[in-house]
Amino acid sequence: MTGSGGPQHWAPGEHILWRYRGNGTGDVHICRPVTVVQDTPELLAVWMAPGTECVRPVLADGTPVHEEPLATRYTAPRTTERAHWFGSGVLKLARPGDPWSVWLFWERGWRFRSWYVNLEEPRTRWSGGVDSEDHFLDISVYPDRSWLWRDEDEFAQAQRAGLMTPAQAERVREAGRRAVERIQAWGAPFADGWEHWRPDPEWPVPELPADWDRTPAHTAP
Repeated sequence: MTGSGGPQHWAPGEHILWRYRGNGTGDVHICRPVTVVQDTPELLAVWMAPGTECVRPVLADGTPVHEEPLATRYTAPRTTERAHWFGSGVLKLARPGDPWSVWLFWERGWRFRSWYVNLEEPRTRWSGGVDSEDHFLDISVYPDRSWLWRDEDEFAQAQRAGLMTPAQAERVREAGRRAVERIQAWGAPFADGWEHWRPDPEWPVPELPADWDRTPAHTAP
């Protein structure tokens, strides 16, 4: 992986890691190598190409997490596995300090499908990428400007399982309400035309490094 150190900015085309740490554990359980599209004081935009090898959580016996009944989904023992991202690629947009990132999805032939607001801890930058913690609750946004909440059942179960305190859950809900205000006002990034963006066809697919779960030597907001 390449990348600038600390709070400096990465250049377009550089490869970094977009990671999530487990709720309450601090261990990296999701790692996605991505290509930097834009990195400014206002916005980090990255591209996750189709076929990218990633790390994802699975149950200890290898069962996909989403196949576990909701009641035990967050208490059953877990591990991680390497797997390739299939289907279309994903463009991820994140403004510093925002408690969410916005992902863009396309169908085959670059037919734009939707935006996805992933509620999460504001990302921490380090020399090899960014780290965050997923907050379970999400929002889908469609080209006709309609929107809907996603994963409310998982958000509720995470609280029952003790992965979020009531105070933290309320902060996440408040972040979601602020995101909805942004959607209803059709503010950035929804009005910025990112659905028309296309990756450089010369970009190679980033590789997943052996030390994908390494502890950063330096972090910065």
